[in-house]
Parts: sequence; structure tokens; C-alpha cells
Amino acid sequence: MNKSSRFQAQFYLSAALLLALAGCANQATTEHANHADADKKMATANVKPEAETCVGSQLECAKTVTTAFDNKGALWIAYVSDKYLYLQSSKDKGQTFGPAVKVNPIQEGIAARDESRPKIKFDSENNLYLTWTSDIPNAKERHNGNVRFSRSTDGGKTFSEPVTVNDENPEVAGHRFDSLAIGKKGEVFIAWLDARDKVAAKKANVEHLGSSVYYAWSDDGGKHFHPNKQVAAHSCECCRLQTEIAPDNSPVVVWRHVFEGGIRDHALLKFKDWNTPAEISRISYENWKIDACPHHGTGFSIGNDGSYHAVWFSNSATHQGLFYGYSNNQGKNFSKPVNFAKEGAGHPHVLAIGKRVFIVWQQFDGKQTSVQLIKSNDSGKTWGKAEVLAKTDKKADQPFLVSDGKAAYLSWKVAPQDYHLQRITDK
Repeated sequence: MNKSSRFQAQFYLSAALLLALAGCANQATTEHANHADADKKMATANVKPEAETCVGSQLECAKTVTTAFDNKGALWIAYVSDKYLYLQSSKDKGQTFGPAVKVNPIQEGIAARDESRPKIKFDSENNLYLTWTSDIPNAKERHNGNVRFSRSTDGGKTFSEPVTVNDENPEVAGHRFDSLAIGKKGEVFIAWLDARDKVAAKKANVEHLGSSVYYAWSDDGGKHFHPNKQVAAHSCECCRLQTEIAPDNSPVVVWRHVFEGGIRDHALLKFKDWNTPAEISRISYENWKIDACPHHGTGFSIGNDGSYHAVWFSNSATHQGLFYGYSNNQGKNFSKPVNFAKEGAGHPHVLAIGKRVFIVWQQFDGKQTSVQLIKSNDSGKTWGKAEVLAKTDKKADQPFLVSDGKAAYLSWKVAPQDYHLQRITDK
């Protein structure tokens, strides 16, 4: 067995990747070959058990659920069923939901599993924005897609006709793993992983490691978008990226980068302004060399004090498991990483509220998947002990953290059960 084969065997045996086995293993194989008090009770949406064939606007049909609170405290969930993107809202923190509203009028093969799923955000006027990736049937190249966008200015009653944000022919280059952020003045910022540079390099017989990160933005609330621009070349091909807005109202993008020598660690870029990407900063130094996509992107949050908080997965020869680091100088450098979870851990997410920082992740013990939580009350300098929020022996979506501006909540979908929202803060 050669070195590459030995590593891939180790990689697939990693319990962190076993977490994604139900929805991700087949996709990963193909792509690798090609390169507890009242406040903490679970709120449960009332849905029927999953049938063998799921169609229509049934929440139980969804493999993934994306969640956000609007400015009035209502909870919104976005999910895909029968090639439609649906939204539902709840005014009682997920105890009950209103009727499902269809976003796209025509069926699309919408990506909605594991690290690729629709996004939902609100601006200060409570306008609602959505992005998603639409697969292209019978495309000339594999793994292609369009980054799609729609908005609602009437509280989610109606939606604008979906538009394609990428300006490159989707049958020539893939555009996937969209990320959405809304500026303080209503700017709409969309970043994604883009294969156009790799395709161009192949035609020129030049090597191009990984994909690239591209973006487009709108200064009129999503009515029009400025032309696509490159954020950075040489990103990992299929790890999620995340975008947040800094206190000075500039976009910050984090992703798994392909550094020199095939090292796939994590990177950050803060924009100088909406038209000008700055230099890349490096978040992590595990020096994970792998000619494949790990399917574990970066989790990222900016506190209202301007501090940056990042979580990530690594399986390098010297650093395995989940890691956390913080930055107090706008991402120019990060603290020494804390290795907060190892065997069986994967897909971490982080949320900062003031000086309080929360991290959740999946933990697999060979039989059950649990959601673990750790907390910090001093901006990530020290951490408490991990606690179990929930368990299941069924297929489960990744856990996420959301906030209504005051409290933090766990957002989790377990199949064939329903959607859960669980408060994790006392205030």
C-alpha cells in the first residue's frame, strides 16, 4: 500500500468522517478520486413520520435545515423538499410553525446535504435574503452548479424571481458552497467556491491546486450585483466557507485553503472595502498535507467587541481532532489553538455573544451521535467542560448555533424525527 493509500485508509477510518457517512461518503469517494432546565428543553415542530417517498413541503423530507432569527425575534427555517426551497417561521421559538412558503417557482436540483445547503439572512429592515446552489443537469463537466439568489421584502410572503449570481457558464466551471452575509447598510455579499480558474489552467496545461473563492455583492439590496471578482485562488474544493461582517462593515471570509506544498489548513481574508479584498491571513498551522477534500470547513464568528473566533477540523500527522483559536487584531494572527475534541468529533460551529463564546460539534461513539457543547465566558481565553446536549442513534444533520440577539440556541435536525431548537443560555 503506497503512502497515499495508507493515508486515505486512515482518513476514512476517522470517526469524524463516519459522522457524515449517511449523506457524504459516496460524494466524498468520487471527489477524492478526482483530486437541562426549562430554558434548555427542546422545541419540536409537529410533523408526521418520514415516509419511504417524501414529496411536497414536508419538513420531515428535508435532510438539512438552515435557521435564522429575524429582527422581531421570529425563528425562520429553510429546507429543501421535492426540488423546492421552502421557508417556515415560528413566533414561539420553534414550538409551532406557520405554513410553508415556496421560494423557487420551478423545480431545481438544490444542493442540501452536509456542508452544502441554502443560506438565510436578514437586514436591519427585516428584509429576507436567500442563497443556494442549483445543480446543472447534463452539464459538460462534473460537480457543476449555479449560485442562486432570491429576496423577500414583505415578510416572507412573496419572493423575487431567483437569479444566478455567478457570471461564468456553469457548464464550463463549477460554482458551489455559497456563503451569504448582509452589511449594516443593506449590502448583500455572496461568496462561493469556483472552479473557473482551475478549468482555465487545465486548458493552458498549467497546474492549479484546488478551486478558488469568488464573490459578488449588491449595494441596492439585491436588485443588481456587481461583477464577480476573485477573493483568492487555491481553495479546497468542497469544504464550506463562511462569511461574516466586521464591526467596520467590511466582509470577512474564512475557508480551507490549499497552501504551498498541498497543505490544506484554514485561511481568512478581511476586505479593505466592498470592492477590495486584502491579503490572506493564515488561521491554522497543522500542516495537513492531503490531495483530497476533507469535507470539513471553517466555523467562524465575530463578537460585538470585534474579536474573531474560529473552529476547524484537522487530521494531520501531528494534530488530530477539533481546534479553536481567537484573534484580537482582525485576523492578522490567532491564538495558540485549543484542541477541544479528538476521536469521533467533527463539524464544529462557533458563536460569540459579547464575551460569551459557544462551540457545538458532533461526536460519534460507534453507535450514537451526540451534540457536544463547551462554553467560554472570557472571549475564548478559558473553557468549561464539555456537556452533552442531545443524542440520537438515527441519521442526523450537523448541529448549528443561532441567536435571537440575546440568547444562544442549538439548531438540529434528526431524521426521521423533526426539527429541534434548544436554548443553551440562561439569559
